[in-house]
Amino acid sequence: MRVRTIELRILGVVLTALWTLVFGLVLLGYRPGGPVDLAVGVATLGPIAIAVAAVVWPPVARGDRAFAAIAWLALGAILLLVPSIASLVNQLQGRGPQTLLPSFEAAYPWLLALVATGLFAGLGIARRRLGETALRRRRLVAGSTLGLVLVLLSGTAFGTAAIVNELALADRPAIASRFGPTDPSLEVPPCDGPLEAGATAKLVLLMDSSIDDRRTGQVRLEGIRNGADFQYAGFAASRLTMGQQGVTRDAGRAWILSPGRPWAPTTIDEAANHDLDRAVVNEALTPDDRAVAEDRGLSFIEGARARHCRVALDGTMVRRALPQVDLLVGATDLSRWRGDLDYWVFADGQLGQVDGRLTGPAGSLDPDALNALIRFRLTAVDRGLPITVLPPL
Repeated sequence: MRVRTIELRILGVVLTALWTLVFGLVLLGYRPGGPVDLAVGVATLGPIAIAVAAVVWPPVARGDRAFAAIAWLALGAILLLVPSIASLVNQLQGRGPQTLLPSFEAAYPWLLALVATGLFAGLGIARRRLGETALRRRRLVAGSTLGLVLVLLSGTAFGTAAIVNELALADRPAIASRFGPTDPSLEVPPCDGPLEAGATAKLVLLMDSSIDDRRTGQVRLEGIRNGADFQYAGFAASRLTMGQQGVTRDAGRAWILSPGRPWAPTTIDEAANHDLDRAVVNEALTPDDRAVAEDRGLSFIEGARARHCRVALDGTMVRRALPQVDLLVGATDLSRWRGDLDYWVFADGQLGQVDGRLTGPAGSLDPDALNALIRFRLTAVDRGLPITVLPPL
């Protein structure tokens, strides 16, 4: 029991450290200019107090299965917190949205981590209050109830402060945005006006494919670009490939990353048109292509004003602008595929986001299927900031 107590206390200390890091980041880094910025940071003290309770009163269990289940509660919270903290750091550094949790997808890992921390601490407090001799079921019910109450109190305190702060900021322009200028006096260019890729950019490309509404592949690539030099890497999972993917171009040299292999030199031709946003502008959003663009109105993306435009798209154009599509469809003939390309022009006259949708006959992808679908989203943020592309190690 003594060894188990120490192990659970170590887990509690790790949780305390992670929640303290969250507190420090929000308290010091979250400054959108609202009336209760400081209160939002102070509200993140709740999870720290809950984690400290788990260190003082660890939820020790005698049975092997019960002990493993309790330990996994803490481990689950840790595994959720680590990537969530990394995402929070990126958001604060990237001058992102005023809201800390812009969507349910961004909020649910934090909620799950808080629930796991609350249950972990609640079981320990219940054991301390009821004693080791109390019935296990009674301790479980009491601990779970107490843990959920702690989660409710902590979550409500933070949620109230954050919502009040964001409502106060609703009628104010964002101070800055990673997507582009936020000055409301700047005119946003028309859809057929000048458009260029930023001198530098941080890039994210998401793609997925389906055949007859069955998901068949997914790709996520992240990278940077400085002029014609770029580097991106990520993961692809499809019927054709599975594993890491990447391309680098630097000072007239090129490298490629493929599943199960390290970075290896390749020809410049192999890296042609792989520079994501520049390739889209040069191949799919030329002045002739945008001359008949549909103006979908003005949009706000993370505080930056942009014009939402749409043009028609075909498979040949997609293959030229985004050769990364081969990770999903290989050498499949896309000449009869058709779709739409939505793009957003920001006040600096630069491309910040594109969304594409392309459908066509499944063909060689699945002879027994009828239709296939490819969707993609490309974002180019922090354009113009200093970025250095280095050769891969």
